[in-house]
Amino acid sequence: MTSDHWSGPTRPYDLVKEVVVAVVAMAALALTLAAVFSSPDDRQVTIQRWATADPAGFVATAVTELDGTSASAAYGPPYNRASDGQSIFALHLQRWVGVHQPVDPSQDFVLRPLSTVTGDPVLTSALASYTAAPGGQQQRWASAYDAAIGTAGGDPAKAAPGDYGPVPTLVTSLAGLARTGALDSQLVGHSAGLYQADSTSPLLFLADGDYLAAQAHARHLTGTQWGMMNETGSYPGQAWLWLYTFWYQIPPFTHSGNADALIWGLMMVLSLGLVLVPFIPGLRSLPRLLPVHRLVWRDWYASHPAGRPPRTVRSGRG
Repeated sequence: MTSDHWSGPTRPYDLVKEVVVAVVAMAALALTLAAVFSSPDDRQVTIQRWATADPAGFVATAVTELDGTSASAAYGPPYNRASDGQSIFALHLQRWVGVHQPVDPSQDFVLRPLSTVTGDPVLTSALASYTAAPGGQQQRWASAYDAAIGTAGGDPAKAAPGDYGPVPTLVTSLAGLARTGALDSQLVGHSAGLYQADSTSPLLFLADGDYLAAQAHARHLTGTQWGMMNETGSYPGQAWLWLYTFWYQIPPFTHSGNADALIWGLMMVLSLGLVLVPFIPGLRSLPRLLPVHRLVWRDWYASHPAGRPPRTVRSGRG
């Protein structure tokens, strides 16, 4: 049997007491900091809230859904085939994915919800007139009203008279439907799977307008303000997101229309490089060549100039 006994100084301790004291102290500190610096509990941004707070902006956005100029209508896969979407050089990632979650903003955001409204003969007549018109005529009505709203500074109430067909009636009625909260529930998709609510449509509609972006900017949540975070203020946000959001702040990603795809590709390359560090000659030897470990164990190396590793202490029967 071989054994080595510690001959240096000793000090009694109570491990259980130390653990209890540490837990109580950290719990008290966490509760105090949460009470003083707690994250804001903002209300959910809904279409109802948007249509109530900014009815002009809601109507102007609804018109872009009808004439096909909204961001959702021109997005491309996975929602529609209006464009090829973002790419990494010649690699069209969105096109490869294809349209597997089809969204037709004109039908899904405007016409279909309005068709559920009963007891409004003016709306019923306007909807029938619009749906009976050829596609080209529908486009001319919506485009003309969209242009008139733009000329009026984004205020539909100041749009000059023109040949807009039933479009003003449709979008005004949609705003009324939105203010009741009914549009929010109608745009949420339902499926037979585990997740019974699909918020894709209401989120796309919200993102097409300026209201959601304004709320994000006021809370310092936009990409130029370092994006997602729990707390308000101009801070880098979630610790695990900083490396990803960092790239959005520097050229060429700052103004690139393919920034999302390019940054995703860059992060995949960097992640692969991190995984392959143990297999890259030279790079894998850096921990051994750089004396960082000597800084960590500087006290031991000061008393052992030869640099030999500490002797292993063994005890047991032999």
